[in-house]
Amino acid sequence: MEICEWCNLSEKDKQFQVYESKSWSVFLSDEQDYLGRCILVLKRHCGSLSNLTDDEWNELRNLICKVEACLKTVLGASLCNWSCLMNSFYKEAVPNPHLHIHVRPRYDKPTVISGNAYTDSEFGHHYAVNKSGVIPFKDKEEVFILLKEWLNR
Repeated sequence: MEICEWCNLSEKDKQFQVYESKSWSVFLSDEQDYLGRCILVLKRHCGSLSNLTDDEWNELRNLICKVEACLKTVLGASLCNWSCLMNSFYKEAVPNPHLHIHVRPRYDKPTVISGNAYTDSEFGHHYAVNKSGVIPFKDKEEVFILLKEWLNR
């Protein structure tokens, strides 16, 4: 079995970790195609939602509520789209999936970070797969600080 990248995160990989619970880590995604996009990663290696323990499920539910409340309160998200898409792991000859969940905040009006306005041009529609996720680093840092402070209060 191949080495799992999620099980072997470096300190650099963890630089945008906004929250940690007993079973889950929450990271601000490298891709900010939807402002505040985060990834919830199970701390143990597990390849499917169906293999979560009862405690992990309960913790995930509470974490979803917490992260969604944060994104709505801090960034003004109107709603959040949640997805657990494991497809990319199966492009490998020997798949080694690690359970993680993406949250894409969606906005019905522009959100301003560090004087820059971000508009969700597809609001009310499915998210775009190849949308640019590049934002200025200072804006990403500001979003990181805002989310981390709210989630860890």
